[in-house]
Amino acid sequence: MGDRERGWCGVPKVRTWQLAAGAAVAGLALAAGAVAAAGPWDSGQRKAERQWAVAHGRTGGVHHGPAPQRPAPAPSAPVVLAAVGGPRPVSAKDATQDAAKEPAPAPADLAKTLGPLLRAPGLGPSPTACVVDLGTGKRLYGKGATAPMTPASTVKIATAAAALTALGPDHRIPTTVVATAEAKEITLVGGGDATLDRGGLATLADRTARALRDRGAGTVRLAHDTSLYAGPLLHRIGPNDNIAPVSALMVDQGRNDPMSTGAATRTADPAGEAARVFATMLEERGVHVSGVVRPGRAPAKAVPLAQVLSEPLSAVVERMLTSSDNDIAESLARQTAIATGEKADFAGAGRAVTGQLRRLQLPLAGARFADGSGLDRRDKVSAAFLTALLARSGDPAHPELRPVLTGLPVAGFTGTLENRYAPSSAGSGLVRAKTGTLSGVNALAGTVVTPGGRLLGFAFLADGTPSRGTAQHALDRLASSLAK
Repeated sequence: MGDRERGWCGVPKVRTWQLAAGAAVAGLALAAGAVAAAGPWDSGQRKAERQWAVAHGRTGGVHHGPAPQRPAPAPSAPVVLAAVGGPRPVSAKDATQDAAKEPAPAPADLAKTLGPLLRAPGLGPSPTACVVDLGTGKRLYGKGATAPMTPASTVKIATAAAALTALGPDHRIPTTVVATAEAKEITLVGGGDATLDRGGLATLADRTARALRDRGAGTVRLAHDTSLYAGPLLHRIGPNDNIAPVSALMVDQGRNDPMSTGAATRTADPAGEAARVFATMLEERGVHVSGVVRPGRAPAKAVPLAQVLSEPLSAVVERMLTSSDNDIAESLARQTAIATGEKADFAGAGRAVTGQLRRLQLPLAGARFADGSGLDRRDKVSAAFLTALLARSGDPAHPELRPVLTGLPVAGFTGTLENRYAPSSAGSGLVRAKTGTLSGVNALAGTVVTPGGRLLGFAFLADGTPSRGTAQHALDRLASSLAK
């Protein structure tokens, strides 16, 4: 890979143009601050992506450590697209720009660099790896690249891509209130929005109270409808602080403490709790809720009363990837099932995700998607699959998948990589990757900008790891070595 320039005190000095390219792909702290006034999810990326797509005639885990509830915004689309390029140059101009970059690292050099690092004891007996040039689609390195492995939360990359393919980046998830004709009974209908918080529910209460007043209804009975989802509520791992029961209706992800983030105790009945909070909000707005709040399906001829929508799916995907949010991941898997006509349970979601990934012509040999979050150890993907998916997400033919790249945590700055990679690390700010962590399983998959200005995609998967800390350190060294 060659030595980097050295700065003061022997600290590696990142080349200016490498840092510029890294900043374009990563959206570092400076970029985050520049758009903070517009809100944490309004970075201009999605608008620019949409305009770009229209102009081209296209349509469209556990133990991760502390992470901000709402991560820093993604960079704007133009710089992302310029840095990403695509699997192959799509025009003479693109070909010229691609040729102007320094060559991709030589496979022999990568083997010399990565081979010893993959033998680190912290990675267990048989780690696998794959590195590709995202500008050409060419594989530069592989070790057991096609072997199915337990991906842990790196499977969220697949969940995100499947949802974006099935629904499009502008899709919004509704939460609705309907009423009987005489408005004596209303039903809170869950649409599967795992990002719904008390603020959103309060907005829905405002709209509902106003609509009821317009109808002269001051007292109502309240039911809640979760029939959009099927199957058991509990994930296969059982009650767990890392995920709420998977329900089509929840507020604050069923957290007993709405202000908590990360792993936290959850209610056993997310829908019931959301409905009870909603009833209290209605009472505060002058609507009396009589009787006991109960589960029940909305009447067939119910009248729409009020609705709130989630952020666009592109923003939901970015939040899910940056913070490794298990609740959002499972909701996106079920949204994919609903969109494709599959049953909205774990098995149906797995079939739906597989089907959408097959549409993207990805290498699915040995792949299994038992859940959307990666908490299920029966999930299996290969390092080659993950890098192929990253390459597809950078393909100009698939602008709808760009949030898969822009949502990845930035080393040393955001999400589950915020507290990894010291400032002096070669990968700090240049590695952007999805983490994966279960007991004895560790993974890292994402992108990195080389000193030559190439954008590489990588995936490193390990099981039988002796400890979380040693495994993460070894994975971070692998990714950082690609930035040297």
